[in-house]
Amino acid sequence: MSLPTFKELPNFEEFTGCAWGVWPEDDELGTVNLLTEDVVLQAAKEEIRTGKAVSLNWPLNFPEKPMFHRKTPEVTQVLKMSEYSALRDDILDLNSQSGTQWDGMKHFGILEHHVYYKGIKSDTLPLGRHAILDPLNVDPKLTKLGIQNWANHGICGRGVLLDLVDYFTESGTKPLPYDPLTTHAITVEDLRACAKKQGVAFRQGDILILRVGFIQKYNSVDNDARAALGSKEETFAGIEQTEEMKAFLWDNHFAAIASDQPALERWPAPEKKYLHQTILGLWGMPIGEFFDLEVLSKTCKELNRYTFYFTSWPLPIIGGCASPANASATF
Repeated sequence: MSLPTFKELPNFEEFTGCAWGVWPEDDELGTVNLLTEDVVLQAAKEEIRTGKAVSLNWPLNFPEKPMFHRKTPEVTQVLKMSEYSALRDDILDLNSQSGTQWDGMKHFGILEHHVYYKGIKSDTLPLGRHAILDPLNVDPKLTKLGIQNWANHGICGRGVLLDLVDYFTESGTKPLPYDPLTTHAITVEDLRACAKKQGVAFRQGDILILRVGFIQKYNSVDNDARAALGSKEETFAGIEQTEEMKAFLWDNHFAAIASDQPALERWPAPEKKYLHQTILGLWGMPIGEFFDLEVLSKTCKELNRYTFYFTSWPLPIIGGCASPANASATF
């Protein structure tokens, strides 16, 4: 698929790299359009060799104290019928972005201009709960830019892990030179050097997965430190907010990007120049956060393979701005 370079993309107001004209006017898939049937088939044929599968999901219960003022996930087991103690239901009450998740197009737009992907004005998209009685007659205002579009298509193709933790620690022989729980910028140079060391060459439609270290660090601290993350100002390591990073992500034509961090990008963003605005608002590229990459890291190292067949089927939430990822890697 022939695509313009980052430099060839027009601006939207003061924002560089607007890809609204790349896809049809009514498009609601964004860079997921790159995951064509041929791309998916090629990935499956090349990457599935052993049948070994790895989940990339943190259990829905975690974290108990979410960041960014989100609700604690509640999983409640109840008896379905009081006279039968061996008949139960689960009741889930959670924020779709409290744990392993995809940020969708309606999560983060161009804040200064009150628009989402394709210039859809924020005040045209309803808020609140809306009963949908007829599945064959849903108000288009409710469905617009909803994550059900990615759920119906699937986010499946060749996944590529850049294991930055392993790279920086030289396979655990050195300490990690940054704290994943404090503000730190992962640069384009870091990503390229890690890819080179792992022998990874990118190709159009790849799903880029970054192991930066949050889950590993979260597992190593005590409960007081874990709980504190949900009550203090958020500071996290993540990719830098630079024009060079935007060009790297666009020109490699990734279909999606995810990491194990609570925010893909360095947080807080300098001068509130959020990379989410470009990735979601200008490109329509899925952003994955809180992916549990610990077993994936070990598997990639054991097999000496950092590419795999990636699958993710978000929940088909009509009009949803995000969803649990339901992601896996198969080797």
